[in-house]
Amino acid sequence: MKIDSVRKEYKFSELSRKTIDKNPFSQFRKWLKEAINAKVEEPTAMSVATFGTDGFPQSRIVLLKFFDENSFVFFTNYNSEKGKSLEKNSKVGLHFFWPELERQIRISGLAEKTSAEVSDKYFFSRPEASRIGAIVSPQSSEIPNRQFLHDRFNTFQKETTQIIRPETWGGYSVFPVKFEFWQGRENRLHDRILFEKENETWVIKRLAP
Repeated sequence: MKIDSVRKEYKFSELSRKTIDKNPFSQFRKWLKEAINAKVEEPTAMSVATFGTDGFPQSRIVLLKFFDENSFVFFTNYNSEKGKSLEKNSKVGLHFFWPELERQIRISGLAEKTSAEVSDKYFFSRPEASRIGAIVSPQSSEIPNRQFLHDRFNTFQKETTQIIRPETWGGYSVFPVKFEFWQGRENRLHDRILFEKENETWVIKRLAP
């Protein structure tokens, strides 16, 4: 397969220190809104990168569920590979990629579990089948086959009348210390604007592509 000639010229937009919002959370909100309005496929999908329990970096795609002026929140099984990784090392990388807008955002931060109240509120907002799926799946553990999951799901549905959020499932809040906003440009001279947190102040820099 010859792939070295596969390339695209980026011409959608530009990004400068003069026009970017001085608050990275506000700039994120602006770009996310534009991604949703542009009907980007899965605009809230993000890569979560952690240091695996084996020492190797690992990344996977999850969905951003909430964010405010302090943190970004996603939910998972605390006994999953990512949960075990974050238990040992709370440093995490988030990555959003919106190819339709020729944009990326990279975020470095520290993760901590959300309160039980936050996890409960989101858990019980999910469809019943999704709640059951979260309960019966021993995420990241080896299973004999797919039928194993179907059997556990069906048994739970038949035998359980009350669904309770398991303590092993809940949210993580990621508190950023660094943002990088990337806008594709012609001739690979991309715009990269970095925000770094220094003494509670966001310092803005332009990086070479």
